[in-house]
Amino acid sequence: MNTVLHGINLKKEFVPFIEQLIGLLKNRGSRIFFTESFSKSFKRPSSKLSDAQVISSKEEMKEMDFVLSVGGDGTLLDTVIQVGRLEIPILGINTGRMGFLATVAKENIQKAINALFEGEYSLESRTLVSLESSRPVFNGTNFALNEFTIHKRDTSSMIIVHTYINGQYLNSYWADGLIVATPTGSTGYSLSCGGPLITPGAKNFVITPVSPHNLNVRPIIVSDESVISFQIEGRSEKFLISLDSRSTAIDATVDLKLKKADFSARLVKFYGYSYFDTLRQKLNWGFDMRN
Repeated sequence: MNTVLHGINLKKEFVPFIEQLIGLLKNRGSRIFFTESFSKSFKRPSSKLSDAQVISSKEEMKEMDFVLSVGGDGTLLDTVIQVGRLEIPILGINTGRMGFLATVAKENIQKAINALFEGEYSLESRTLVSLESSRPVFNGTNFALNEFTIHKRDTSSMIIVHTYINGQYLNSYWADGLIVATPTGSTGYSLSCGGPLITPGAKNFVITPVSPHNLNVRPIIVSDESVISFQIEGRSEKFLISLDSRSTAIDATVDLKLKKADFSARLVKFYGYSYFDTLRQKLNWGFDMRN
């Protein structure tokens, strides 16, 4: 089995856990590889971290059986970009805080690796959004797991986002911005702007305005078979668009069209995992500080 580890700016205190992870993989006979960013995270690597091969191309990534994302949910989002259309299964090991996506706590590494090699897991396909634009953006990595966002570039006046569903006019959003989130992204930026939670298997997108001028404007859920297009107006000449954590500036002449990607992210989920348990834990549902 070929396993590649991916991480970004890993802190020194996580090295013992990573050494444990590598030791467990070696004991199982796995060949271990690092992405370039994972390798660069360690300026003075230990002996366990120094002998892994670094992969730097999609051709090398094709040979991997699993990608282990070591970090928080932001790292897992970046891992999805690394994998792209290859749809290699991704296991998220959480060294961050929230852990909606990276669900394996660093204290449970041994249990997780044993379950992985014993085949005691399932693969959960997560929908991605894909952006089409009249000018090249994001260097070809025009997809995202969580959300696509249109946002004003500075702190001046709000923008107007004319929005269409399958060519039919939906609404003109006078707001600071507009989010189109997948079910996975419904627990992210969209949630903080008042959007609803959507279970991962739902075949929907949610369109959520950011600080809308009209208070009667609310999020709307649409089918993920929809093609959503936009026209942007505003006093500024430039606007920001983002796919997950990656942003770029555009002007109002750029045509934007959003739809479901023709590939997905495949996340490893171990038996006994419950999405609803994760929601209750991360959002403190059912918790009353008075008791």
